[in-house]
Amino acid sequence: MIELPVTTKIKKPDWLRVKLPIGESYKHVRGLVDQHKLHTICESGNCPNMGECWGEGTATFMILGNICTRSCGFCAVATGRPEAVDYDEPQRVAEAIYLMKVKHAVITSVDRDELKDGGASIWFNTIRAVKALNPGTTLETLIPDFKGKKEDIQTVMEAAPEVISHNIETVERLTKQVRIQAKYWRSMEVIRALKEGGARTKSGIMLGLGETREEVLQTLRNLKDNGCDVVTIGQYLQPTPKHLPVQRFVHPDEFAFYKDAGYEMGLDYVESGPLVRSSYHSDRHVHPGLGRIQWEESKRMVG
Repeated sequence: MIELPVTTKIKKPDWLRVKLPIGESYKHVRGLVDQHKLHTICESGNCPNMGECWGEGTATFMILGNICTRSCGFCAVATGRPEAVDYDEPQRVAEAIYLMKVKHAVITSVDRDELKDGGASIWFNTIRAVKALNPGTTLETLIPDFKGKKEDIQTVMEAAPEVISHNIETVERLTKQVRIQAKYWRSMEVIRALKEGGARTKSGIMLGLGETREEVLQTLRNLKDNGCDVVTIGQYLQPTPKHLPVQRFVHPDEFAFYKDAGYEMGLDYVESGPLVRSSYHSDRHVHPGLGRIQWEESKRMVG
């Protein structure tokens, strides 16, 4: 096993400071989430953008409960024995999205490795319920690897969300420590299977866990080579003292470098910045070519 060096607590730089969530729109979303007993990765993952996103009336919903069967070293979601599958959950998620009048929704889930299909049938039912009640809503689904089982991945694809995302999370060398039960190349195979099935594909990487610049670039190349369309790159933040320590806080200029590099490799959309998370600005990731057009315009303005 690769041992990451133990570090003393590093002071957060100014560029990682965020405002506390406030405002009537935020309170409205907060109330709906509580009323419908929904789990959001915004809360479970301690997302730094929760105030901004909820203030705009959007949220990322987490299905299949809030207890994960895996114990990744970076993730704040609880690990343990999940509760029984709630077959009413798909309809509740669809109704909440309807009440929130969301134009674009993100759905993710914990890993449910104890289920025969990894929860794929609940994924299918949730996507279909959301689309039936909200025909004008676009949808991104951030899925687990389903242990690489193509039939379970196919089940999600058959429900036809606009974007299907699966996060690689870190570089190959650090995968065993950061994503203990996951495999780097299995995740790449999931993305390839999604692309071959005709999906618009997306993945995400965290920085600050001890990766090198060349390893990040290689990961971006691997994602591009396996059919990934959209990549998000953000700063890892240690959720509790029990989780992996932050090795360094990556400067915004370095994030800008990776953004340029990703576009130059041919990726369709690259969202890169210290506070970027998988669902940040995800409504824009639905549209092919949008990110590249904006990037090329910004380069012309600078030039």
